[in-house]
Amino acid sequence: MASPAEQELTLAETESSKEKDQTFGILRLQEEKSNHNKAASKQAGDGRWQAPIFALARKASETLSGSIHVLPKAVEQNKTSPHFSEDWVYKAIRDPMAVERANLLNMAKLSIKGLIESALSFGRTLDSDYPPLQQFFVVMEHCLKHGLKVKKSFLGYNKSLWGPLELVEKLCPEAGEIAASVRDLPGLKTPLGRARAWLRLALMQKKLADYLRCLITRKDLLSDFYEYYAVMVEEEGAVIVGLLVGLNVIDANLCVKGEDLDSQAIPVNQIIHIRSGQIAAMLDQKNYVEELNRQLNSTVHSLQGRVDSMERSNTKLIEELAIAKNNIIKLQEENHQLRNENTIILMKAHQQLEVTKVDVDSELDTYKQSRQRMDEMYNETRRQLREECQLRQEVENELMVQVSMKHEMELAMKLLEKDIHEKQDTLIGLRHQLDEVKAINIEMYQRMQHSDDGLKQKNDIISRLEEKTNQITATMKQLEQRTQLETDLKIEKEWRQTLQNDLQRERGTISQLTTEARQINGLKKEFYRLQDENCQLKRICEEQEQALQELGYKLSE
Repeated sequence: MASPAEQELTLAETESSKEKDQTFGILRLQEEKSNHNKAASKQAGDGRWQAPIFALARKASETLSGSIHVLPKAVEQNKTSPHFSEDWVYKAIRDPMAVERANLLNMAKLSIKGLIESALSFGRTLDSDYPPLQQFFVVMEHCLKHGLKVKKSFLGYNKSLWGPLELVEKLCPEAGEIAASVRDLPGLKTPLGRARAWLRLALMQKKLADYLRCLITRKDLLSDFYEYYAVMVEEEGAVIVGLLVGLNVIDANLCVKGEDLDSQAIPVNQIIHIRSGQIAAMLDQKNYVEELNRQLNSTVHSLQGRVDSMERSNTKLIEELAIAKNNIIKLQEENHQLRNENTIILMKAHQQLEVTKVDVDSELDTYKQSRQRMDEMYNETRRQLREECQLRQEVENELMVQVSMKHEMELAMKLLEKDIHEKQDTLIGLRHQLDEVKAINIEMYQRMQHSDDGLKQKNDIISRLEEKTNQITATMKQLEQRTQLETDLKIEKEWRQTLQNDLQRERGTISQLTTEARQINGLKKEFYRLQDENCQLKRICEEQEQALQELGYKLSE
């Protein structure tokens, strides 16, 4: 695809070709009038300044790979309109501004021709004191001042030549360096001096024709500075800009700092352009050849720039195509890798589901075991209750035994009192036994009292235990329900959390895969589009090479 600069260049060429159709009609008419002086004019000094331009055109045409369509169409169009030049001459006679433009155009042709001839004979390097160069700047100043609108200021009315030249900086960014240099010059005080310095710097840079060409193509902006009849607005401006291309073969070494550019310009000296009586025929022939050379040179330069830009764009497209292919290969590898990772993630997810199932089963087993333990605790509590009941029964039995033993002891005491004399040998033992029996009796009495208290306490304990057992059974049921619900809720939460995490990871991977797939589709479309553009550019390049071969054949003829 062509860049915006190339599109503007082609539009400017078509506009300039339309403006130059009339000029080619006049040049063709002049060629027919001066056909008998053609051989003499070619052998004269014109060959000295034609040769470098033709050499540059041939050198550029050898490396050119574009097509040329502007000049042949203009010449053929003018060939089909033989009465066009006569109508234009009649119009110029009736319009005095057209006469002024024609005079300025002729003066520009004469000054540029004389400057090129003298520069080629002088050695191509000129300084600021060279008279033809001074005359050229004076003529260019008159051409640029023609039809300039008067601007109102605080001091009165004036014509500022610096305004349209300063506009070139916005249209052509390359002219920004010249404009900055002109503004930085210390000796310049007026806009006219800045404009003269700008013309000299542009000539030294060999970009004067290019800058003025950018200026005349924007007629919507020129209307703010020039009248409708100005040279820079009409087709004469395009012809003058085309003539300025020939100045690229000379070198100018001008010192802008030391010159007094704010003063008035010297008048145009026309004596140096008058050579012989046949100057009209020679000028007609010279103008035609010069215009042809200018057209060829400008088209060659423009086509060379277009070919260079096309080659750069082609190389860029090839590099971008290679980069796109590498990106596609990398994306395919990443897609394959992501698919493998997706399968691995799915396998891991299945494994995690199996692990979660195992964990759920283990949690269910633990719940069953805890429930079994709670049942065991309940059974243990019931067993303790039964033991307490048995213990109470044993205490009651022991109390009955103690009562019976008390009666027996009383009987034994009576028997011992009777047998005391018989058993004096065993008195000590009996006394000890008596003391022991007394102690036992006291202990039994105390124990009986304690057993009564304990019985009461145990009755209270039994009632409390029964209440506690009832509470424990109720709490056991509640705990069983709560533990079951808590375990179920905990298991469900863990399972839901794991599933949500897996789902989020899966969604993230799916979104990444979809975005990468969209990027791959976009890259494929861009790749196909670049392939189509590359084919179109190759086809255009082949057509332009064929047209260039035809142009070289015509030039060789």
